[in-house]
Order: sequence, then C-alpha cells, then structure tokens
Amino acid sequence: MSAGAASRAVAARVLDAVLHRGRSLKAELSTQLPTLDDPRDRALVEAICFAVLRQPARFEGALKAWIPRPLGKRDEELRALLYAGFAQLDPLALPAHAAVAATVEAARSLGRAHQAGMVNALLRRAQREGLPAGDPAAHWPQWLRGRLQRDWPQDHARILEASAQTPPLWLRVNRARQSRDAYRQRLLEAGIESHPDASAADALRLDASLAVAQLPGFAEGAVSVQDLSAQRVADALSLPSGARVLDACAAPGGKAAHLLERDPALRLIAMDVDAARLERVRGTFARIGVGANARLVAADASRLESWWDSTPLDAVLVDAPCSATGIVRRQPDVLLHRRESDLMPLLATQAQLLDSLWKTLAPGGVLLYATCSVLKAENETQIDAFLARAPDARAEPLDDSYGRASGAGRQRLPGELGGDGFFYARLRKQ
Repeated sequence: MSAGAASRAVAARVLDAVLHRGRSLKAELSTQLPTLDDPRDRALVEAICFAVLRQPARFEGALKAWIPRPLGKRDEELRALLYAGFAQLDPLALPAHAAVAATVEAARSLGRAHQAGMVNALLRRAQREGLPAGDPAAHWPQWLRGRLQRDWPQDHARILEASAQTPPLWLRVNRARQSRDAYRQRLLEAGIESHPDASAADALRLDASLAVAQLPGFAEGAVSVQDLSAQRVADALSLPSGARVLDACAAPGGKAAHLLERDPALRLIAMDVDAARLERVRGTFARIGVGANARLVAADASRLESWWDSTPLDAVLVDAPCSATGIVRRQPDVLLHRRESDLMPLLATQAQLLDSLWKTLAPGGVLLYATCSVLKAENETQIDAFLARAPDARAEPLDDSYGRASGAGRQRLPGELGGDGFFYARLRKQ
C-alpha cells in the first residue's frame, strides 16, 4: 500500500470511530497517527478529519443524492472513506487525480476491493459537479441551535458559519526569549509569513496551518501555539509582579505558561483535577523553560481542604469546564458528544468553583472567570448569579478588544478578529 493510500485509510478509520462509534477525535488521532511515519501524512490525516467533522451533513447530503440505496451499518467505514475523499476535493482542494487514486487504493486496502469502482465513480462525480453547498448548521443538535438563537438572535447564523470554517494558526511568542518582531523576522527567514495583532502583544497569525516542527525554535520554547482569545487571558488578569496566583484548571498549561513568560517571578500554583493532564502542564513548562517558582498540584480546586494552606491569593484564574461551544471549529466532534443533559452539571461545577475559590482571595485580589463557551447560561448568567450572592465582589470593566459587552463580562464570538469564541469576567474582591 502506498503512503497516500495508508493516510486515507487511517483517516477513514478515525472518522468511522468518531462518527459512528462515539469516540473522541483527539483520542483516535493519538492512537492512529503514530502508525504513519511521515509527519506530512499525519498532517494530512488531521486536515481530512477536521474538514469532514466541520461539515459532515454536507457530505452525507452528497451520498443521499448520488446513491440510490443508502449505505448500511456494515458499510460505515466505507461511508467514512467517501467523506474523506469528498473533503480532499472540497474544501481541502487537493490535486484531484492523486486524491481520487489514493482514496480508491485505500478502499482496496480496507478490504473493499469490490466497492473500489463505486468509490472512484462517486469521487469523479464530485470532481465534475462539485459538492452540494449544504447547511453549516445541519449537524448541530436542535437543542443547541435553539439556545444559540435565543442567546444571539442577531448573530446565531454567523456563529454557525464561523464554526464550520478552518481557523487560522495563532502563535504566542515567548517574550522572555525575543520580541514579537524579532520572531516574526525568524519566520520570514524560514519562508513563513505571519501577521501581528494589535489587541494581543505576543500574538502572530499564520493563515496557513503547518506542523509545529516547522516553527523555528518551537522545541526550545521560543513560541507556542495558542488561539488569540486564549492569549487575552493574561491581559485580562493584568497581574502585579511576583503575585501569588492560582490557575485552577490549568491543563494543558498554555495560559499558565503565558503568565510565567511575562513574569517569571510569579508564585504560581498550576492545578488540575486530572493528574495525567497535569503532566502535560509539566511538559509545557519544561519545553518553554518556565515554572521554577511554580507548584503543580493535582486536586479538585473547589475542595479547599485538600490543597489550600489558608494563605490568601492575589489572583485566581478560573478557566472553567464548559460546553466548548466557542471552539467547535477546533473541536468539531463536540457536536457529536455534547448532550443537553450535560449543561446542568457544568453550570453546577462552574458555580461551585466560583464560590469556593472566591474564599481564597485576599481583599483587593482579582478573580478572572473565563470559558470557551458562547452560551449565556455559562457566562453572563453565571456571573450575574455569582455577583448577586457575593456582596464583596465587584465586576471590573474590560474594554471592547475582549469582545462585546455581555452582562458583567465580555463575549467574543467565534471568528471575531480571527479568534475563538470566549467569555471573560474580571472580579475584584472588596
């Protein structure tokens, strides 16, 4: 089997597991990608899988229009391969001859030689006629579409459209190593064009994605991959030098590392309830070369008796567990796994974190509440309810570079300024 066919077969296996068996995209990729030696093949598999999962209803519509008899349950892997083939033609726009030939060969390698002719015919038709335009919201659960319409009556269509698009690659330059302008020059010397952002001092945007191994100095910690919206957390916290700060839900460690890049003297506690995920924070710190004064703690942040020594904190970051509805373009399988019944436990966890961690703040201290959600129940309404039950809490305004006003906080919708959907609320203890 050629390398091209192998990569298409891997993409089909991943998509079959995610679409038809409820598996996590991240988990499947972590298992399947190591079977491919060439990083270019691994990058192609990722690109195919993301392209399919951002618009699966579009590819399903093509099959329904072009196949008289629907594919059955025993043909789910074949369906996934056809979706992968369609995605190569549109939106990925790969050279059609190579994409079709490799996908047909992959069908044979998957034990479907008897259906290779059908795969070839369908992909050739897609090449000739183009795929149906499709509805970018067709695969969104109805309950979630309803919430978006209620929360954002003027913007819900734009949220759905932006969530189906390929996001740019955002880089965070490690200012402890070099300035943003200096690193931008390094990129140019490597033939990589980038664009600075006026709202985020450390951010560079790459319009074309590439593997991190191609980024100059990545392995040595000169730069990290982090979305624009996530980078604004450090700005919203605006910590004094040497502050004692808790990142309560720290994994995988990008926001904590950003804080330490800006001020190595911070006395930072990086906490996560999952000890295995906390190891990713340790790895992030090691690559970047930060964290000498940091303490990593595996604990439930809301259970103060398990970790807090009663010494008041200057600042707390609550990057709360949420529905992830603001990052569907980066985690498209969220729409396959998220249930309406998930929302109430998430709201309860968010409220518990706010109530518990507020007790750890010194008078004058700051708590920044953030989510990658666009649902008002998790954001505006959650913070309004907390302020109503915490008389010593006062919301401090953030400017419109953080998004539109939403209750006591700010909401950025997906795609605005090229960033992910994100909510920020900055609270000061009286």
